[in-house]
Amino acid sequence: MTVRGGTGRRRPDTAPAPGPLLGRGIALGAERAAAPGEIRFTERQLYYETCRVLRPAPPEGLARRIPRTPPPPLRLPRFTRALDALGREEMPGLLPEPAANPPVGAAPSREPDLYDYGLPRLLVCQGRAIARMLLANHLHLEVACPVLAAEDDLPLDPRLLAALERAQGATVYVLHDASPAGLTLPARVRAEAGAVPGVRVASLGLVPRQAAALHLMSGRRPDPRPALGPLPAGLRPDEVAWLAEGRFTEVAAVRPARLLRTVLRLTRGPRPPRNSVWTELRDLRGAGFMTWPAV
Repeated sequence: MTVRGGTGRRRPDTAPAPGPLLGRGIALGAERAAAPGEIRFTERQLYYETCRVLRPAPPEGLARRIPRTPPPPLRLPRFTRALDALGREEMPGLLPEPAANPPVGAAPSREPDLYDYGLPRLLVCQGRAIARMLLANHLHLEVACPVLAAEDDLPLDPRLLAALERAQGATVYVLHDASPAGLTLPARVRAEAGAVPGVRVASLGLVPRQAAALHLMSGRRPDPRPALGPLPAGLRPDEVAWLAEGRFTEVAAVRPARLLRTVLRLTRGPRPPRNSVWTELRDLRGAGFMTWPAV
């Protein structure tokens, strides 16, 4: 018997079994990542959820109010080996790792009329795994918004840009990591979509101060670290210093349920006011078609 990993490599069943603490932590992390409502999640999201199980957040108090980005208590290679031993197929809700260049967004060859209409909003994710996670949880249906991955779908299709222009006031949202590569992604998208009249490009984060406020775990790049390129002007000096230390925080570190709620709220905008039953009945009376006659 063999276990197939998310990258397509076949792994022998002789992989050492994880310790009981780590195995239970991964299982509990999968339960928490899927809650509530059987959310689909990526392998990296499961990794960070397992880290939160192994190192619970401090109780309410001063420690919770101090912004910080702690290091993960579990090294990623050890987690990967443990997950291989447990079996990815045994984790309900775990998405398979995406292929090298999968078609994340809507394919024009399959939907030739997709770009014939106006497109009021578009979501561009830095990584294909997060884009697939949002699609698997049907966020694109909730928001009526295509979800693309920058590493697969940039530069944007000219027909997509034309659809954004037809909407007259469209917005392109960019979801990225708190890292040098992620923080420069909105500028890359703005160079393409921002040149289209009436199209606005908005960053959804992450930025370092958001990661610190949420107490998200951060990694550190090994030396030698590449020099920082041009960064957004809105970053504070402490955030620039944080990045210069080689620190980064991935979007996958955000809890899956919170990520879905936040992206849904920011891209959909304010909800229209809900009418009462009596208001709807009055509207029906005034409609005049297939309703009782007005008196």
